[in-house]
Amino acid sequence: MSTRGRIPCEENVGKRFCLLRLPQAISMCVAFSLVASMGNERGTISNWCLAIWCLCFTMTVFISMFECFYHDCNFPFFWYKFPITYACYGALLCLLTSIIYPVLYVQYLPDGPSRDQAIAASAFSCIACVLYATDVACAWKHYKLRNIPCYAHTLPGLLKILESAVACAIFVFLSNTSLYLHQPALKWCVAVYSICFVQVAVAMLLRLRGWENRLPLRLPIFHLGQTLLSVLLYVSALVLWPLYQFDEKFGGQPHWYSDMSCFDELTDYGCIWDQRLAVAVLTAINLLIYAADLVYWARQVSVGTEDQPSTP
Repeated sequence: MSTRGRIPCEENVGKRFCLLRLPQAISMCVAFSLVASMGNERGTISNWCLAIWCLCFTMTVFISMFECFYHDCNFPFFWYKFPITYACYGALLCLLTSIIYPVLYVQYLPDGPSRDQAIAASAFSCIACVLYATDVACAWKHYKLRNIPCYAHTLPGLLKILESAVACAIFVFLSNTSLYLHQPALKWCVAVYSICFVQVAVAMLLRLRGWENRLPLRLPIFHLGQTLLSVLLYVSALVLWPLYQFDEKFGGQPHWYSDMSCFDELTDYGCIWDQRLAVAVLTAINLLIYAADLVYWARQVSVGTEDQPSTP
């Protein structure tokens, strides 16, 4: 049968990966159950990590059940892009929570049962990260052997996934509105993160659904313009965010020890100065990713090639 629209069910890799997805779901379930049982002792950072683990658990169960109980012999072609793309996000998001949760939350917890539960949740998040990464590696090898094209296996696809995952990490810290509501320049930075995230989401949706051939512009030119805009916006955020957060002339706090939230008992948001620094670092990281994406598409335009959609 042709791969136009559908792929034979023998290509289905969902059941092959059930031994990976079951531990993934269990790890996520244990992680968010441990944190949820902490009750009112959770902070905002903890709640965001809890939401990410709950989302990963739900998506893993949904994908597994869909592939196990789908009665038609064939899956739509675009479905094969979805699980591998999700696995990439699962690995990255679990990696981010495995870093953010211990560094910006667990270390401020006093010794006791709550701290032990938080440490255990971090450990299960690390386990899930390894399992999702293994899922990606297995799918990559299988799709390569079967000659099945997949957007997540291409350089622009991986860059788009990284851009959106880093943006999600930034949004975790921006849940603390006191970081930016007092300055219009910092509000602009939040707008930059949101605009660029929406652009990435639109680009990925067009690619995963195979709608890029409907664009009025050539594909490389469209992505080049979109990425160039994102680079310029992120450059402005990289300048304004540290300037207004760490320069005393603009009302910032240049030193960690000047922020009393880093010394007091665990507050709802934890150490605010650390969060300001984390957003600045993540902004720089995402700018580098966007720059690499810009170089890729500039080269595509200069050589006159076109990265064709996966589906005809």
